[in-house]
Amino acid sequence: MLAALSIRDIVLIERLDLSFLPGLTVLTGETGAGKSILLDAFTLALGGRGDGSLVRQGMAQGQVTAEFDLPPDHGVRALLAEAGIDDDGALVLRRVQHADGRTRAFVNDQSVSAQMLRTLGRRLVEIHGQHDDRALVDPASHRALLDAYGGLAGLAEEVGVLWRRWRATRSEALAEKARLDEAAKEADFIRHAVDELTKLGAEPGEEARLATRRAEMMRFEKIATDLADAQDAVGGNHSPVPGLAAAVRRLERRAGEVEALVRPAVEAIDAALNALELARGYLDEALRAADFDPRELERIEERLFGLRAAGRKYACTVDNLPAVAARFAGKLEALDHGAETLRVLEAQAVEAEAAYRRAARDLSERRHAAAAALDAAVNEELPPLKLERARFITDVQSDEAETQADGFDRIEFWVRTNPGTRAGPMMKVASGGELARFLLALKVVLADKGSAPTLVFDEIDTGVGGAVADAIGARLARLGRRVQVVAVTHAPQVAARAGNHFRIAKEMVAEHDRVATRVAPLAAAHRREEIARMLSGAEITAEARAAADRLLKGAAGSEI
Repeated sequence: MLAALSIRDIVLIERLDLSFLPGLTVLTGETGAGKSILLDAFTLALGGRGDGSLVRQGMAQGQVTAEFDLPPDHGVRALLAEAGIDDDGALVLRRVQHADGRTRAFVNDQSVSAQMLRTLGRRLVEIHGQHDDRALVDPASHRALLDAYGGLAGLAEEVGVLWRRWRATRSEALAEKARLDEAAKEADFIRHAVDELTKLGAEPGEEARLATRRAEMMRFEKIATDLADAQDAVGGNHSPVPGLAAAVRRLERRAGEVEALVRPAVEAIDAALNALELARGYLDEALRAADFDPRELERIEERLFGLRAAGRKYACTVDNLPAVAARFAGKLEALDHGAETLRVLEAQAVEAEAAYRRAARDLSERRHAAAAALDAAVNEELPPLKLERARFITDVQSDEAETQADGFDRIEFWVRTNPGTRAGPMMKVASGGELARFLLALKVVLADKGSAPTLVFDEIDTGVGGAVADAIGARLARLGRRVQVVAVTHAPQVAARAGNHFRIAKEMVAEHDRVATRVAPLAAAHRREEIARMLSGAEITAEARAAADRLLKGAAGSEI
C-alpha cells in the first residue's frame, strides 16, 4: 500500500508530507483547493507524463516521492530483481521535474527510465475517475481480470505454455521442411560436392604447411644443383683425384733416387688429395641434408593446386574446406534422413496443437461461465449506485481460428446504460460519472483479485447525492477492507465512511504574497466540521453539524 507521499515545489505546493494508512482515506476541500494538483503530483511519481508547468513558479525543479509498503511476495519485487534494483523492504518511487520540461526517475534511489517507473506504478496504483486518461481501463487487461475473478489464472498460464510449445514445434517442423526443400533442389550438386570434398580430404592448416615445405624444397633445389656440380668436380668423372693419385705413385717410385727433390711435391699432392676427400664428404653430407626429391615437390605442387582450385570452386578459403565439406555432408544427411525427421516433427506439432486446443477450449468454456457470474455480481451492485436501468456485460468473443497465448477469446467489458440502447465498450458508452460508478461496482466485485494494492477514485460521486452517495461510500469502505482506497470526494456521505480524512485548502502566505495548497489530517472533531461544511457550504450551521454527527454515527454503526 501507499505509505507516504512527499511533494516539493509542485504548482501551489511548496512542501507537503503525508502518511497513509490502510482502509479508506478521503481527500476533501472546496473546489479549486488543489485536489487535482495533488493527484497530478502523485501521477508524476507513478511515471505519468512530465510537464515543466508543474514546477512551482520561480523554482528550477520540483519533485514527488511516493513510498510503498508491500508484502514480500508482491509481483513488483520480481520486476525489481529482474531490473537489478536494490530491494531492502520499502519501495520508494521518486520523480524530479525540471522547469525546462526534463524529468528524472528513481526507484530506491537508483536512476531508471520513465517507462520503468510507469510499469511499476501501474502495478502499484490504479487511478479511476471521470477522465479517460486517468481511468486506466485498458481492454487488454479485461481478460486477466476475468481470469482472476474465475480463478482461471493457472489454466490460462498452462494454455500459454502449450501455445508456446506448439509454436516452437511448428517452427521447428517448418524450418526442417525448408531445409529439406532446399536440399532437394540441389541434390545432385550436394552429392557431387560431398564426394569431391571427401576424396580431397582437406585438413585445417594444410595449405600453410604445404606452402612452407614447397618453398623449402625450391630453395633446396637450387642449392642441390650447385652441390651436385661441386660433388662431380671433386669426386665424379671430371675429378682430378685419379690423375693426382697416379702422379703421386710415379713420384714415389722415383723418391729413392732423388728423394730431396720429390718428397715435398708428394707431400703437397697427398695433402691436396686428403682435402679433396674431405670436401667430397662434406658435399655428400650437404646433399643428404638438402633431401631434395623432385617427385615430392611435384606431389606438393599438385596437392596445393587441387586444394586452391576447390577453394575457388566453393568460394571459400582452403582452411574452410573442411567446414564446407561438413556443411554439405549435413545437407546430404538431411536429404537422406530428412523425410523421417520431418515426419516426426510434424507429428509432434500436430500433437502439441491438439493439446493446446483442448486446454484453450476448456479455458474458453470456463471463461464464458465466469463472465456470466461476473455480470450477475456487478449488476447486483448497480441499482444502489443509481444505475438500476444499466447493465454490465462481459463480452466474450471466441474464435478458434485466432489462436493466441491467452486462448481463443477476445474479452472486453461492455455496458448498456438504458434499456433499448445499444451495448458497447464501457469506455465509449458510459459518461464520466457512469464510468466511475461502473468501475466502482466492478472493483467491489473483484475485491483484491487482479487489483493493484492502492486504488484512487477521483470524484466518482460527482452529480449524485443522498442514498447514491451513501452507497458509493459504503462500497468504497468495503473495498478498503481488501485494498487501500484513496478517494477525492465532494460527498459528505462518502467522507463519513472514511477511516482517514485529509482536508485540502488554499492559504495565503503573507510574507511572500502568494497562495499555497495545504493538506492536513483531520481528527474526529475537525472531521465533523468538515463534513458540516460539505453539507451546508460556506456558513456552517447547527443543523449542518447535527447532520454531520448523524452521518458519522450512521457510518460507524452500519454494516458495510
